[in-house]
Order: sequence, then structure tokens, then C-alpha cells
Amino acid sequence: SKKSDSCQCDVNTTIWSFPALKYESVQQQVETCETSLHGLQGQVRTEDYFYGPYRYLHDRGLYTALSIRLLGQELSQLETDITVVHSQLNNAQSQKLHKEVGKLHKDVLKMQTSDTVNMKTVKEKLRYLKNNVESCKSIPKDFRGRSGLITNISDPITTKINPYDKNHISGSWGKQAQMDSGTDTETYWVQTLTSSNIYGNIVRLYQTYKDFMRSANHRDATFSSSVTAPTAIEGPSAVLYGDGLYYHCYRSADICRYDLKTNEVKRVTLPGTGVGFNNKFPYCYYECRSNSDVDVEADETGLWALYATVGNHGNLVVSKLFWDDNSKTINVSQTWETRLFKKAATNAFMVCGVMYATRYVDEYREEVFYAFDTATGKEDNSLALPLEKVAKGVASLSYNPVNRQIYMYNDGYLLAYQAYF
Repeated sequence: SKKSDSCQCDVNTTIWSFPALKYESVQQQVETCETSLHGLQGQVRTEDYFYGPYRYLHDRGLYTALSIRLLGQELSQLETDITVVHSQLNNAQSQKLHKEVGKLHKDVLKMQTSDTVNMKTVKEKLRYLKNNVESCKSIPKDFRGRSGLITNISDPITTKINPYDKNHISGSWGKQAQMDSGTDTETYWVQTLTSSNIYGNIVRLYQTYKDFMRSANHRDATFSSSVTAPTAIEGPSAVLYGDGLYYHCYRSADICRYDLKTNEVKRVTLPGTGVGFNNKFPYCYYECRSNSDVDVEADETGLWALYATVGNHGNLVVSKLFWDDNSKTINVSQTWETRLFKKAATNAFMVCGVMYATRYVDEYREEVFYAFDTATGKEDNSLALPLEKVAKGVASLSYNPVNRQIYMYNDGYLLAYQAYF
């Protein structure tokens, strides 16, 4: 057989005689053969481990049939949604979506009789179309005359690897964001999620921009006893505002505030039915950013929390936060519900009371496509402001009202942009 040939363990019977040297020679040949057989058995076990489940399903006709049936159900729902959107908008974008879903339907039908259509490709196309439909829902576009809206964003004016290494792909960073703050030290900060790119308990602080760029003279502030303690951070959600680091508290619907001077941590629970956390409603669009459910932002008007709820059907919710220095408590003053499905955006940030959301264009470009004005409750999904990047994924975006710059944590790289109005 092929297996015995590969072992090459033919034994020469003429050496089956004593003394001991000949016995040892035979024993060595046997051991060599056994080692070879063990290697072949290992290869077979490896093949069974990787391909066994697929072979099991394929042999019984379950893998293709079940997958195609599920894809068909999702596609039927998508066709219904696109028909509604197209009847409302009837523009070039809705017409393009209508044609693309028709082509995808043909691909799914072809899968029933042919193996030439890749299942993974079809699923990725389906997800892409679903996200586009969610972001194309009919939204009024009549608040363009409002002052304080972003008109353009520069190319990156700062590009740097985070202080740890580029394998730490999630976190947030920026400059102290409170306007008219008396804080004039430790203005630049980086909060890298060092545990599984999801959790962390340390923020790195720099006194000057020069120190930040040189990665010199930093101070590490530990705001939680461990990365799994109740006061640890979950997801790329932080912002430094005055003397407080605000972030999403570990495995909860809470916002935490760590005081850089007293080391105390205070918290408040976000309002809403079924606030998403623990990766229930992360930012997605192309690929989901793990545990990016709750996002803390700052602008000219103060602090904000961006998240999604079951009660708002997974759409983004905006809550206004404020710190009461007398009672030493975080409070929520007002909440708005938007119609933007959170998983249809890669990230979001606040400027002058307006929430801006981004979506994936390609590996080196994002696009600000959506805005929600908390002053009027009006929305606009027809924006097209480009954001250049150096890597594929966006962990966090935040705006700084002091210098009007936007900060991106871009798969381990730290980027800054100038916003224009």
C-alpha cells in the first residue's frame, strides 16, 4: 500500500540473528517505521478536524440546502425593504440597489444547481446590500442651512503607531477636550485596549504634543484594578474631558468617569429599553468592531453617549451627559432616538450638537454619510465627506472642540484631521 511504501520499513531477515548489534539495528528500523506511521495518523486527524464537519454535512445534502434556504429568507426580506426604499426615494442610489439585489437573487438560484458561486462571496454581498438599505431609509434633508456644520475634512495631519504596537488594533486617543478648562498638563492621551483588543484599565498621558509624538515623558494612570473589574473599560469608547476620563464600564449599560486627580470612579446608567452592550450593537457596516456598543464623545456643548437599544430597534440613540461638580455625579439630561441602524455605520462623533456617522468605502477611505441634529431632530443621509486612513478598520472617532480636530484610532495607528466649517 501507499502507506507502507512511505514508511520504507522493509525488514531484511538476514540480520535477524544475534549478537545484539543486529537486534538493535532491526529495532531502530521498527522505531523509524512507527514514527512515520504516527506522522501519517496525525495528518489524517488534522484533516478530519478541519474538513470532517463539512464532509458530514455535504454527504447528507444539508450544508448547501440549509445555507441556501437561509440566504433565500434573508434575500426576500431585503427585496421587501429595497422596494419600500425605492418607492420613497426613486433616485439613482435606490435604483442601483434594486438592480444589485436582483443580480444577487440570480446568484442564489444558481447555487442550487452549480458550485461555481462562492457561498462566502454571496453572504458578504448580502450584508453589504443590507447595510446600504438601512442607511438609505427616507430621511428629510432640510437642515443644510444650519450653522456649525462640517463642510470638509483634511487629509491626516498626524500619523503615528500607538504606544504599544500596531497589533493593538482597538482603543481611542486625543487631546483634552473641555473648552475653557483650567487643565494645562497631560493634554494628550491614549487608551489602548490591551486585553483581547476589547478591555483595558490604563490610560497613557502626555503633557505636550511633542512628548506624545516622541512617546516620551508619559504617565500611566490605572483606573481599574484589573481588565475584568466593574470599573474597567469595555470597547474603544473613551474621551478625556477636563480632569475626567469618560468611558463605557465593563459589561454594563453604564458610563464611568475616572477622576485623574482623586482616582475616584463614578458611573451612571444610560436610559433606554435594552441598552446594547457586550457586543450586542457594535459599529459594523463592513466588519464589526468588537464591543463598540457604547461610544462617549465631546463637542462644544459638552459630553455625549452614542449607543443603540432594543427599544429603538438597534438604531443609534444620543444621550447628553453632564458632570455635576457639586454632587460629584454623572447625569443624563436629554435623549434622542435616531433612525440610523447602528450596525450600518463604522463609527460616529459629535460636533456642535450634531452627530456624524461614517461608513466604509475601501481599505484606505471612510466617508461621513449621515448627520443628526439634536437641536431640531432632523437627519440627513446624503453627506459624502471623505476621510483618508492608513489601515482598514476604524476603532474610534472623536472630535475635539478646542482645536477642531478629529481623532481616529485606525487599527493600531493614531490619525488626526482638521475639520472645516
